[in-house]
Amino acid sequence: MKNTSRRNFLKKTSLSAAAFATSGLIPACEDSQTEVPSSGGNYMGDFIAPKLDKVRIAFIGVGKRGGGHLKYLSGLEGTEVVAISDLYEDNVNDKIKIIKHSTNFNQHPKIQTYWGSDIKWKAMLNEVKPDAVFISTNWKNHAPMAIESMKNGAHAFVEVPLATSIKDLWSIIDTSERTQRHCMMMENVNYGRTELMYLNMCRNGLIGDFLHAEAAYIHELRWQMNEVNRSTGSWRTPHYANGKGNLYPTHGLGPVAQYMSLARGEDNFKSLISYSTPALGRAIHAKKNFPDNHKWNQLDYMNGDMNTSIIKTLKGRTILVQWDETSPRPYSRLNLIQGTKGVLAGFPTRIALEGGFDGLSKDHHQWIEGEQLKRVYDKFDHPLYKRLNKKSVGSGHGGMDGIMRYRIIESLRKGMPIDQNVYEGAFWSAVTELSGRSVDQNGAPQQFPDFTRGKWKSTNPLGIIN
Repeated sequence: MKNTSRRNFLKKTSLSAAAFATSGLIPACEDSQTEVPSSGGNYMGDFIAPKLDKVRIAFIGVGKRGGGHLKYLSGLEGTEVVAISDLYEDNVNDKIKIIKHSTNFNQHPKIQTYWGSDIKWKAMLNEVKPDAVFISTNWKNHAPMAIESMKNGAHAFVEVPLATSIKDLWSIIDTSERTQRHCMMMENVNYGRTELMYLNMCRNGLIGDFLHAEAAYIHELRWQMNEVNRSTGSWRTPHYANGKGNLYPTHGLGPVAQYMSLARGEDNFKSLISYSTPALGRAIHAKKNFPDNHKWNQLDYMNGDMNTSIIKTLKGRTILVQWDETSPRPYSRLNLIQGTKGVLAGFPTRIALEGGFDGLSKDHHQWIEGEQLKRVYDKFDHPLYKRLNKKSVGSGHGGMDGIMRYRIIESLRKGMPIDQNVYEGAFWSAVTELSGRSVDQNGAPQQFPDFTRGKWKSTNPLGIIN
């Protein structure tokens, strides 16, 4: 009887363990990564494209964000706007007026315009053959537009996220490698003054070896639900119902990933776990502000109001990543990097270093903050910020947008690697699908694909560019 009972117990527990493992709650092999066949092209990590004396630019989507890109770039030396495509004729006409009233109008002698159909952009690419395309459309169109742009011989510059699925991210990478065209996700926060200064301080070894980082996009955006039939809220609101996990990870993650040189020779992404809170805020807001029969009240808002993920790197470092566009709270990107000698933190900006710093603090138990930070900025402001800040005043988001746009054109004209390669855009954007999977599987670890196919080890870290 004892032997029979023991056999039955072992049989039952073995079957239970097998069922539990295959349910997705425990990955069958946490350290495994799916092998992906070669694209047949060449690695783009430190790729330098042939110099362009003049960059012929086309724009897909010229609403709020795309319109800002067009206005700034049309006034930049060495550019020519050759085409504009948008769903709406008034968007196109408004941007043509902006160019006509600029002092650089003669720089753009012939601008082809396309509107009225969601496939007009394809005709534009085929007919105009631009050198570079700036894509500022809804998220689902980022991947197909970037891929077609590269196939038509253009470098693609894409608003965040680079794509919404890992499958599309692989397609973008494969196309970039085969066509030898840049595809850069335009993560503007990497060009913020504090973010650039922290990159400089990290490269100077001020905080020692990296241990941990914190990144977030906490930005209450319920007001976008008023954009019902057009503009960002019209397509972004359904994402809160149908999406899962962290829908917008890159603003916080991009800068700390470059502090750590992830996917750039030093370390790389390994795995992620993720949890979401209950989904309450969007439904409450819709019920309070829209009629019962309004389409926003017909959505089943399933994605949690806040998502919290933890990334583990190959070297065992950790990154906390949070996302919340619903809860009533002040804006924050966290922007924290902890090392063995100190910490650099954001929101508010503050610094603590072992042994103190420059007479401003005596040890790491005191924050350097407020007015004290002027001396830190004076000493460690990034050379890019010091060189380009005046050119970027009024360009958006405290000047970071202008520095980003300027650097893109400068890199193409001078024949330099771009500041954010296609693989970085893929790793940062992959958090959306991976966090959604982990949430579905009760926090089970999810492995990052190695979008570089092992070549990240030979990629140069982003330097302190003068």
